Amino acid sequence: MIHFKCRQEYYPFSKIKRFIIPDEKVPWHVKFPEYNPPYYNDPNKSFFVDKNIEDQSFKPAWNAMDGHINRKSFMKPYTIEDGHPLNPIGRTGIKGRGLLRHWGPNHAADPIITRWKRDSLGNIIKHELSKKSILQFVGIERRDSGQWAIPGGMVDANELVSATLKREFMEEAVNALEKTPEEIKTFQSSIDKLFSSGFKIYEGYVDDPRNTDNSWLETSACNFHDEDSSIVGNIPFEAGDDAANVRWIDMDKDLDLYASHSQFIELVSQKHNAHW
Repeated sequence: MIHFKCRQEYYPFSKIKRFIIPDEKVPWHVKFPEYNPPYYNDPNKSFFVDKNIEDQSFKPAWNAMDGHINRKSFMKPYTIEDGHPLNPIGRTGIKGRGLLRHWGPNHAADPIITRWKRDSLGNIIKHELSKKSILQFVGIERRDSGQWAIPGGMVDANELVSATLKREFMEEAVNALEKTPEEIKTFQSSIDKLFSSGFKIYEGYVDDPRNTDNSWLETSACNFHDEDSSIVGNIPFEAGDDAANVRWIDMDKDLDLYASHSQFIELVSQKHNAHW
């Protein structure tokens, strides 16, 4: 495995230029004596953000549950070098925590809501070339990058992944933060039914542009499928929180989605034997 999107020329939302790394020099075991990347920690601090590693009061429990923060990786135990955790995939061209909350793994959850594409009569539409049924998923347009993505987000401290999946979908694809409790009640049962059954499609590393040598994204991506569209039809989709737009998107190999999201969508299409 090798990462690409976290090796773009500039680190997101900054003027910091990453150190250029040839593909063959990405793995840590490959010697690269001239490697000297910049070091960056986002100056914006909040309750959720780790302290600088140089802070003597910061004593994290690497590769373990550290209080309410999960510092275990889905991949494998990661190496600690000079007090810094090392990205399990390899070099990224920038050191530090970057824009991420935590040193080491930062856990996210991505709900993939799907239905079959249908015509006006309710018949499932097949692709003219592959002859396979077309599957659609709920996608959001990210406010920060303008790219289309799965409506996921970060797992909060001491939060179950199942709760994150539902919360992020509600915030980004239904705009629940701007709705009254009475409005939410009108479709809450449909949301609960939709999320009552699903399956994990992927768990592991995410090639996210925010990754650094010492902080990286990992996710649990789960598929919640509405076979006859009887549930999703009762949910009023509306972009909210970090999303600028929301819509149903046809699954296709030509999709260019945020981070590793195209990979997750491909796995879902394979699971349902749908067009890709």
